[in-house]
Amino acid sequence: MDHTNHVRLTSYELTPDVLEGATVYGADDSTVGTVDHVHGAGSSAAVVIDVGGFLHIGAKPVSVPIADLDFMRNEDGEVHAVTTWTEDQLKAMPEHTD
Repeated sequence: MDHTNHVRLTSYELTPDVLEGATVYGADDSTVGTVDHVHGAGSSAAVVIDVGGFLHIGAKPVSVPIADLDFMRNEDGEVHAVTTWTEDQLKAMPEHTD
């Protein structure tokens, strides 16, 4: 997927209502996870990503700083994120628990 024409979200749009459920793509443009939920707000927020599994069954939740994700909308208005993390790197992170 070519993200160059996608519109970056503003800081005001970085809210749980907008981000939860967004697909997260890795550096090689493969799907690495889905945003489960968000802790905090603004640039200090943490995003919990469900990594691996199938249809969220067996997925591992991991927490990453929101600054590690570039959130944007595609031509259809769907929100997604791009990160430099690979799925294997995310899977190696400690499991997030609420």
